[in-house]
Amino acid sequence: MTTTIKRSSRAALAASCLLIFGQALAADAPNTVRETVQMPAAAPAAAPAAPTTDAQPAAADIQQSASRSTLRYVDRVVAVVNNDVITEYELQNRVRQVAINLRQQNINLPPMPKLRRQVLERLIMEKCLDQRAKELGIRVDERMVSASIEQIARNNKLTVDELRDRLLADGVSFSAFRSQVKDEIVAQRLREREVDSKLTIPESEVDAYLAEQAGFTSGDTQEYHLQHILLPIPSGASDSEADDVGDLAERLADEAREGADFSSLAAANSKAEDAMSGGDLGWRDASKLPTLFWKAIEEHRTERGYVTVVRSSGAFHVIKLLDNRDGVKAKLAGAPVEQTHVRHILMFVSDLTPESEVVSRLNDIKHRIESGAADFATMARLTSVDNSATRGGDIGWISPGESVPEFEAAMNKLAAGEISEPVRTQFGYHLIQVIDRRKAQASADRSRLAARMALREKKLAEAVYNWQREMRDRAYVEIRSDAL
Repeated sequence: MTTTIKRSSRAALAASCLLIFGQALAADAPNTVRETVQMPAAAPAAAPAAPTTDAQPAAADIQQSASRSTLRYVDRVVAVVNNDVITEYELQNRVRQVAINLRQQNINLPPMPKLRRQVLERLIMEKCLDQRAKELGIRVDERMVSASIEQIARNNKLTVDELRDRLLADGVSFSAFRSQVKDEIVAQRLREREVDSKLTIPESEVDAYLAEQAGFTSGDTQEYHLQHILLPIPSGASDSEADDVGDLAERLADEAREGADFSSLAAANSKAEDAMSGGDLGWRDASKLPTLFWKAIEEHRTERGYVTVVRSSGAFHVIKLLDNRDGVKAKLAGAPVEQTHVRHILMFVSDLTPESEVVSRLNDIKHRIESGAADFATMARLTSVDNSATRGGDIGWISPGESVPEFEAAMNKLAAGEISEPVRTQFGYHLIQVIDRRKAQASADRSRLAARMALREKKLAEAVYNWQREMRDRAYVEIRSDAL
């Protein structure tokens, strides 16, 4: 997570008149690099390299109180992005924070010029995103920022005060961190509006993805359940003897068509190794069936119970098509799973409700429910901060893997009707009650939803990159030659 730093009081002078004399400073940097030549429809006020008439007197006044070199030390423009600027102070603070993050991950720092360039490009993109968000009127409520910071603290198993202390130890002010969180929320909302909402996943792509996951290499994902009876023709048999074998095959086929149990017929007559299992070939797609068998049933592949006789070079075969199915759905549905009907009460830790108070309140609620003085659903409606509160805390039936590990582990230890102790997760503290359990067939729809999400994530990364690249290319960006 990067950090956007507000100008400090030390830079107040430069910040207050930055837009006025920024252009004058540009005149003192003849080697300015112009990275983008495409201008926006309305040229930004700060974009021209040459100073404006209004800027010259202001710069002259400033020079009377401080030299140009002193002003550069306090703060200077390193890049212009449309009608906004990035200062040396912003860049240095962000570089420092990035360096801290890299060291914490045990990643060797790249050479400083390269690191500065990388960080500057990120700052430029943030300016572009912020400007676009303002154009569209995207705003973020301060309460949402506070809630997000509380969530970040919980995810790191910290209180907000502990998070503040950790940031200060790393040299990051809490106000700067709060500003950066707000910027990221704005950027997320902007992305959702301009990218996420326009991204579509065709059903054909979902089908192809699922087929690949299930091991199908062709477009046909149907599977067929066949049984067969093998009747070999004796080696060196005459035509008459071969015909006798063929007649037996036809009689067995007729019996099967009239309702005789095919498995019993196979057990009594088939010479194949699978005779004692009723001649069952199991479920196979067309590519995995013997070519002779597939050609025999191809035109009747939707006719369940279809029976036919075919001859190979050395045998007659009686074939029965038991059933057909969508192979992808069948393979991805999986075995039955145990589902749990569960409800919970969720509380956040915050500055107003510290951890000890949250745990104490939840223990009190647990005692009241178990003693019969209160009802779980009522207490959930009154106290839970989760969206499920309006349903009495009812989450519904959930399968393994659908909740965070701490929640699932605590839930799995409970008997039906039992209430847990307060359980801490990344979302806060929970009281969990198991209502019931059942065995259920894993739904192929879940696999389809997971496939859609996987494809979306795969496409989203590329779509976001292209969107950001287009926004960067449309912007007027001027990087000062001495900035890097």
